[in-house]
Amino acid sequence: MSESASWGPPYLLYLGNAQDDLAAKTARGLAYWRPEWCVGQVRGPHCKTSVGLPDLDVGQAQAAGARTLLVGVANAGGVMDGDTVAAVLAAMEAGLHVASGLHQRLAEEPRIREAADRLGRVLFDARRPPALEVGKAVPRAGKRLLTVGTDCSVGKMYTTLALERELRLRNIAADFRATGQTGIFIAGGRGVPIDAVVADFISGGAEWVSPARDDGGWDLIEGQGSLFHPSFAGVSLGLLHGAQPHALVLCHEPTRQHMRGLPHYALPALEECLAANLQAARLTSPGVQVAGIAVDTSRLSREHAASLCSHVEKRFGLPCQDPVADGVARIADRLLELYPPA
Repeated sequence: MSESASWGPPYLLYLGNAQDDLAAKTARGLAYWRPEWCVGQVRGPHCKTSVGLPDLDVGQAQAAGARTLLVGVANAGGVMDGDTVAAVLAAMEAGLHVASGLHQRLAEEPRIREAADRLGRVLFDARRPPALEVGKAVPRAGKRLLTVGTDCSVGKMYTTLALERELRLRNIAADFRATGQTGIFIAGGRGVPIDAVVADFISGGAEWVSPARDDGGWDLIEGQGSLFHPSFAGVSLGLLHGAQPHALVLCHEPTRQHMRGLPHYALPALEECLAANLQAARLTSPGVQVAGIAVDTSRLSREHAASLCSHVEKRFGLPCQDPVADGVARIADRLLELYPPA
């Protein structure tokens, strides 16, 4: 069983029996941001979502040029069920390598490990972190932006990628720095799965993924969790310290009634969330500033969404945009006003 770089696109995206879009978020992210890498999707009989690609079985996908089955689902605990194991085994028999973003590593399943060894297939686990050191907080060259959130799953990855695209369109050097499994796949296997890092090394992981740079460009670091989510605040804090961000963008989903997965826990007010993130970031980046607020208005009418963004802009004196519906041009404008290109 090799871990060489021979895995990779083109991908067949495995959706399994995902019950909603969020359960297939890894597949959805690849299909949206890297459609040229994806030949099709394979779904179980009880799957309730799609990423808009042709439905193929593993044989058809291999014939269409696929090299790797990418397990594009996320579930509680990040473990493989029986259907997933069967799909992985079938893919390897058909000639495909396998990549997964689940917490359970592929080789931890004996049948998968045996088949990979026998067939010479590559197994890649996005949630296997590199060797890291603890954070040192030594000032380093370069400019860095970190996305933060009022909650989990409020668009931090999308916003970060949208800012990378916007800055590059302006001929400004910018690189997305992945910290989650979906982002790592979008980044071609590069990044650090921060939720799989031992707690002492989280800030060091952020330093590792965004090293010093001297080209005048930006490292755009994908945020995780929320300082206000009792389950994941530690990850968010470690990223804030290790990123040493020059700028933050706050991400928010305005229709959320409570913290994701915690119906007994209310979301913070935007003011409270911004203040807490700035205070935490100042430990390692005293001059940190806010570049804007990104909101997911997909559950609102366009009229309501426009009104909300206008209200937030007046309330904070910051650009507020839905990155999906409106892009991030004005947030990028604000960023470059704060830190003009050399």
